[in-house]
Amino acid sequence: MNSGALDQVFGPGQRRELQALLDEVEPPCSAESLRSCPEWLREARVVVTGWGGPRFDEDLLAHAPELEVVLHAAGSIRPIVSDAFWDRGIRISSAAAANATPVAEFCLAQIFMLMKNFYAVQRMYHDARAKPPSLRLGLSPGAYRQRVGLVSFGQIARQLREMLRPHELEVVVYDPYLDEHQAREAEVVRVSLEEVFATSQVVSIHTPSVPETHGLIHKQLILSLPEHAGLLNTARGAVVDELGIIQALHDRPDLTAVLDVTEPEPPLRSSPLWTMPNVVLTPHIAGSIGVECRRLGQQVIDELRRFNRGLPLQHAVTRESARLMA
Repeated sequence: MNSGALDQVFGPGQRRELQALLDEVEPPCSAESLRSCPEWLREARVVVTGWGGPRFDEDLLAHAPELEVVLHAAGSIRPIVSDAFWDRGIRISSAAAANATPVAEFCLAQIFMLMKNFYAVQRMYHDARAKPPSLRLGLSPGAYRQRVGLVSFGQIARQLREMLRPHELEVVVYDPYLDEHQAREAEVVRVSLEEVFATSQVVSIHTPSVPETHGLIHKQLILSLPEHAGLLNTARGAVVDELGIIQALHDRPDLTAVLDVTEPEPPLRSSPLWTMPNVVLTPHIAGSIGVECRRLGQQVIDELRRFNRGLPLQHAVTRESARLMA
């Protein structure tokens, strides 16, 4: 892992739990130190990785003939797997589900803030030093029986849907991989991407960044949002056409966009996103921060227990499922 990531992900008690489940524990190392001393992998059956973990390419795997499973204490496995890894049949577990929880919590909070039109109202109140006269006349749509639109329905969106369940809201989803049976089970309505934007008071984006999704969210979709609607992106900046969103939000000052991710990240210093009054930028904080990171470590410990007992990994990722993940 990166320097410091081990203590961030595993608290003292968790470190003791982890060590008790292993026959031998090599000193913590970074990807760079492992490359310089790959013989540490010679007898390893289990490798625990995290942010900044090594890429298991053909060269590194040549030093790990006994490797059976990688337990990744982070979300995306893209940086660490390779074709050689999959070809060897090594199993891998991702803590994406654990990392999804704080993102879903962040989205839940922002959805209600956006439905109250919090950011626009706060700005008006601050500037006028007086209560906006039209506050109860449509400026703030409110959150009663409104429609929330989710773009893609992976780990985060599914957790978010459960968090939204106690509230009187309708949830619609655009996801080409979601079938009608799955939609009924989750109690969501499958609709087109165009309908998500045209009919939702808040649209929350959860789409992984793959070549097919780059620029998926474009200017015309944003312009089709209802009056005083909100757009929330905690997925990846590349799925939104940045020039298109800038133009659309300039043309529709009634809209508000909360962008926790951008492309590039952070935006260029010259980007209008920094100064647009209806854009709220946050520095990729929706995911695990602080003690939330310990949730990832706990999932790895739970997976290690399952491995030791000969049980299937609960959060296994396959070559096929990895294609649809962030």
